[in-house]
Amino acid sequence: MNRNHQILIVDDEANQRRLLEEFLQDLGYTTFQANGVVQARAVLNTETIDLVLSDYKLGDGTGEEILDDIQKNNPLVQFILFTAYGSIRRAVEFMSKGAADYLAKPLDLDELEIKIRNILRQKTILEENIQLRQTLAQPKEAMPIIHKSRVMAELLNLAMRSAQSNASVLITGESGTGKEMLARAIHDASPRHEGPFIAVNCTALNENLLESELFGHEKGSFTGADRQRIGRFEEAQSGTLFVDEIGEISPALQVKLLRVLQEKSIQRIGSNVIIPVDFRLIAATNRHLEEMLTNGTFRTDLYYRLNVIRLHIPPLRDRKEDIPLLVDRFIERYARENRRPIEGIRRDALHLLMRHAYPGNIRELENLIERAVVLSRSNLLQPEDFPELYPGGQASEISRLRELPLPEALEYLERLRIKEALEQADSVQIRAAELLGINERNLRYKMEKYGIPPRRHK
Repeated sequence: MNRNHQILIVDDEANQRRLLEEFLQDLGYTTFQANGVVQARAVLNTETIDLVLSDYKLGDGTGEEILDDIQKNNPLVQFILFTAYGSIRRAVEFMSKGAADYLAKPLDLDELEIKIRNILRQKTILEENIQLRQTLAQPKEAMPIIHKSRVMAELLNLAMRSAQSNASVLITGESGTGKEMLARAIHDASPRHEGPFIAVNCTALNENLLESELFGHEKGSFTGADRQRIGRFEEAQSGTLFVDEIGEISPALQVKLLRVLQEKSIQRIGSNVIIPVDFRLIAATNRHLEEMLTNGTFRTDLYYRLNVIRLHIPPLRDRKEDIPLLVDRFIERYARENRRPIEGIRRDALHLLMRHAYPGNIRELENLIERAVVLSRSNLLQPEDFPELYPGGQASEISRLRELPLPEALEYLERLRIKEALEQADSVQIRAAELLGINERNLRYKMEKYGIPPRRHK
């Protein structure tokens, strides 16, 4: 019934940890223990934890530090705070930061059982029914911006309100965050949606070619101009022109773009004919235009023309609640496109993805999923299907051993090695024991000691 949920108990009192462990194991949960912040971080970075039960005051810090780590690195992990009666206000503050619930001390175990069951039931629904909820909520052709996070909901609300106007929009954000996708969504929701959406990337062309791309040219206007060319400004007539990486254009071209925005007309290269243009401009950049204003590489008057409505897309590492939805959508898309029988992703693999920082943002996540779908040997994506993250994740965890006292470091490494052997042996304990160089009885003892279930979740 509990789907082998894994719970981490964090308390600096050994007796309290032992009491809770016995209680939770009797209920069928797999448990892990930590006496403070350092040990809790170690477990969270090696195990697929569903729920953390933590006291506030710990020997080496507070439960708040653990909650902050969870919110930053893996919001799928739920958190219950144990607090004294005099600290209820603090518990309410914890819930505003993302804690699922709190429980006053001394603990009422019956109340704790109910809270855990309800929280994990909701967590299971979230993780296992994402695809179904998305399918029912919108058709495949609907606005493709997948999100669950509050920050993206607020951004899209502002974007949809701005779509009804004709004002210029400046979209900022790191590479791979989906700036063009947001621009397309604004166009599709605007009164110009029946007109064309024309995109041009300023980094793809040198200055002369970019000017020709934007303005067009007449036949014979320069070497190689063997025919007339209609530019992007004209192509975007009655629609939207999306200029990506606008921070890359030269000062000379900035002047010409400003003139187009002011006069709503252009001249093709090699022509004196003035052509009226009617388009809505959406620009995007991953650069800090304010710094460019200071050093004189970007015009102030153009900046204010572009920055009428500012939309900043946060990096994926700052909105990790969106990752499960994105993973599900990418699996569905690439399984269909590649005719692969991939049905989903294993829970521990999803947690592995949740812990990654994504310097390449959504584009990086999409590439990871596409490769995994194509190469996976299972109908569920496994941690091994993400070699970029799996070995590096282990290496990163080993580096954390230096933060632990020697006995805890040895336990940490032993638990990690046992898990590796069980994965290699497909959970066959006699084979895993042979890989470890110990007998099967010793392996079972150590598995019980570290709370490693006989068979990993599939």
